[in-house]
Amino acid sequence: MKDFARLFSRIDETNKTTAKTAALADYFRTAPDDDKLWTVALFSGRRPKRAVTTTQLREWAAEVAGIPLWLFEEAYPVVGDLSETIALVLPRATSSSDHSLTHWITTLKRLQEVEIDARRAAILSAWDGLETTERFVFNKLLTGGFRMGVSQKLMTRALAQATGQEETDLAHRLMGDWTPETTTFHDLIEADDPAAAGSRPYPFYLAYALEGEPQDLGSPSDWQAEWKWDGIRGQLIVRDRQVHVWSRGEELVTDRYPEFAAAADWLPDGTVLDGEILAWNDGPLPFNALQKRIGRKSVSKKMLVEIPVVLAAYDLLEWQGADLREVPMADRRAQLGALIAPLPDDAPLRLPPLLPFDTWEALADTRATARDHAAEGVMLKSRAGTYQVGRRKGDWWKWKLDPLTIDAVMIYAQAGSGRRANLFTDFTFAVRDGDALVPFTKAYSGLTDAEFREITAWVRKNTLQRFGPVRQVTPHHVFEIAFEGIQASTRHKSGVALRFPRMARWRKDKPLAEANTLDDLNEMLRVYG
Repeated sequence: MKDFARLFSRIDETNKTTAKTAALADYFRTAPDDDKLWTVALFSGRRPKRAVTTTQLREWAAEVAGIPLWLFEEAYPVVGDLSETIALVLPRATSSSDHSLTHWITTLKRLQEVEIDARRAAILSAWDGLETTERFVFNKLLTGGFRMGVSQKLMTRALAQATGQEETDLAHRLMGDWTPETTTFHDLIEADDPAAAGSRPYPFYLAYALEGEPQDLGSPSDWQAEWKWDGIRGQLIVRDRQVHVWSRGEELVTDRYPEFAAAADWLPDGTVLDGEILAWNDGPLPFNALQKRIGRKSVSKKMLVEIPVVLAAYDLLEWQGADLREVPMADRRAQLGALIAPLPDDAPLRLPPLLPFDTWEALADTRATARDHAAEGVMLKSRAGTYQVGRRKGDWWKWKLDPLTIDAVMIYAQAGSGRRANLFTDFTFAVRDGDALVPFTKAYSGLTDAEFREITAWVRKNTLQRFGPVRQVTPHHVFEIAFEGIQASTRHKSGVALRFPRMARWRKDKPLAEANTLDDLNEMLRVYG
């Protein structure tokens, strides 16, 4: 744990990507294999499950520190991080240990199997044998909130530097359904991998939002365009007559979408498709329809009938067992079209149409009709481009419609977390309904730090009531709320739910009386819902 804590300190002390990469690479060169494997797992989202609640941790820490719980609770928002607060309030350790990272993670995993008194004793004993930084890291592992400002891509780059392997090869190796309990560092990283795991997907290629005008991309003839539909990005894999479906979050979701179970009957072995999983009924349904199936481990027959899904396949990554990612996009698309054309009508696979355009102006006109096609805008892909790893600029661009907006009144505020723990950053907004204000959404992003500081000072002076961490404030400030979609919702008092709401700007020029109304919101629901 000492080596891992030192790694944490080196990473925490810098904002430079090169310095973080160097620190990780040094660690991967010297750490034991078990610890290296768990480090890879932690940075790729494979964290141990939380063994105790945060309430229990706060109570135990206050008890060990000899302070009342209310004082701990007052210190927590000032520090801004629960794990750090606990590490700071605890008395100095009376013993020391030199256990490895793997030892402590194994200890945490075993806590899930014992009674609460044994959990408490084990955690207090760990606290008493770790210095402050080690405690902080241990607490992060304990709470399941382990983050160190390092992306999986940066971790993979450091691993490549330490092992001498290609970064793209490592990115592929790290995909799939592995855990430190099911593999070793050697088997995952170092061993020959001629066939890879049959279920393993490819690292996803992610598009950037178009930053300027499409004319900046050059000749329209060099690009293809298709609708940007709103679903769940996924890969459909058929290998060894087995079918696997992966989400972009590296989650195996095969069982959640049984529509694809028969894919081996209509796709040849050695096929990997990339696309968008969509709720579909003679065309894409709104995202909220698909949302009813997201997260379900099993799907009822009724839901399969009411909310069928398809894969809108827009790329062919593997064909007859050959990796096609270095093949130009235009050729991959042609092969994809030839693959899908003869499939039966009941196959849950669709080929998104290519949008014809000779000029960028013509494509802009088509893009303006995106909502009529249940789309968020259009995707632009270089016809000569290859399929890359991660988010890379150049070959794939999202040209989305401008968001929908509505002017709303802030009525509740709540403090943020981490570095914004001393600021009010999470707000509830309402629209007018006669003399009443009807809450309809929450938002916590979109303002600058200076604006958050300004609104925080105002909230503290204009609090009407407190409900735990939430403050009801005087209805006065109007904000323009931007969002990507709107749908009916029985769970909200307003009857609507917004998709990706955020604060577009603080409308200091607008009085409360000029905020939008519930009728305005319902009209948007009628038009865009």
